[in-house]
Order: sequence, then structure tokens, then C-alpha cells
Amino acid sequence: MATKTVERTEAETGESKPKPPPLYKVRLLNDDYTPMEFVVQVIETYFGKSREQALQLMLKVHNEGSAVCGVYPRDVAETKVRQVTEKAREHQHPLQCEMEEG
Repeated sequence: MATKTVERTEAETGESKPKPPPLYKVRLLNDDYTPMEFVVQVIETYFGKSREQALQLMLKVHNEGSAVCGVYPRDVAETKVRQVTEKAREHQHPLQCEMEEG
């Protein structure tokens, strides 16, 4: 005897999937004082980018004023911003890092 499998849609069962958490862009901002090599190192260290990717992002920050280095859930984005800011201050650089929903 064959068994029949019945699949139901969310509307039929009244169940809904939980929405994924909102994601946040983590962006580095250009300044006239932080050395380019320091920015490259920060991007490699905190955003897991290759040397080539880090160089491209650093140039985007330099030429366009800012660049998105990654997109993360809120708690991860907040941690990245804190880590980058602390590292910059530790080395007495004014590098700024911010997060925005999107």
C-alpha cells in the first residue's frame, strides 16, 4: 500500500518562519591622518579579507570617503566597530568605524 505525503503551506498550517535578524553594514571612514597600511591591516585582521581585498577596500575608503567592509548581525557588527575603534585609539589613529542597518 502506498503512503501519501501531504505538504502544507504556511498559510494552511497557520505557522510562520521566524524572520532572520536584521543585518548591519560595517563601514570605515576616511581621515587625513591614519596611515593606509594601518587601514589595510585592520581590514585583514577584523574583516578577514585577503591582502588584495584589503588594499581595494582601503583605496575605496581613501578615494570615496568610506567603504563597507562587511555585513553582519547586530551583535557582530557592534563588536567589529568596537574592536576597530579600540585598535585605532591604541595606535593613536583617528580612524572611525560605524555601522548602519541595511
